[in-house]
Order: sequence, then C-alpha cells, then structure tokens
Amino acid sequence: MHLNLLLGIAALGYGIYTAYVRATSPEKVGKLAAMKEQWGEGPGMIVHVVAYTVAPLILGLVLIATSLGATGAPSE
Repeated sequence: MHLNLLLGIAALGYGIYTAYVRATSPEKVGKLAAMKEQWGEGPGMIVHVVAYTVAPLILGLVLIATSLGATGAPSE
C-alpha cells in the first residue's frame, strides 16, 4: 500500500474516533475540558471539533484521494 493511503486511512480513523468519543463520553477527552476552560464552553468546543475531528477528516480524504488518483488504484 502507498504511504499516503495508509496515512489517509489513519487520519480518517482518528477523526471518526474523536467524534465518537466526544459524543459518547466527553469526560474522557482531556484536551476538550482544557479548551473549554481556556476559551469558554462554545468556542472551546468549536476549536476542539475543528482541530481534532474536521481537520483529520479533511486531511484523510485528501490523502486518500491523491493516493488513489482518478483511476481508483493506488499510484506509485
């Protein structure tokens, strides 16, 4: 497998995992509490969602798309 494909899959998995953990048991996410404490409830949540869910999901999709190219097969 191509390195970008593996990194893309890992980034997607991380983004999905953080979204799931934040939704099901936010007390397990230590950085979320710190961000809420520093920036307030709403802005802290937004910063955490963007940094730990949205950015990894976008990065993962971009890495997978560039790895697969237009043909759908891993490029070298």
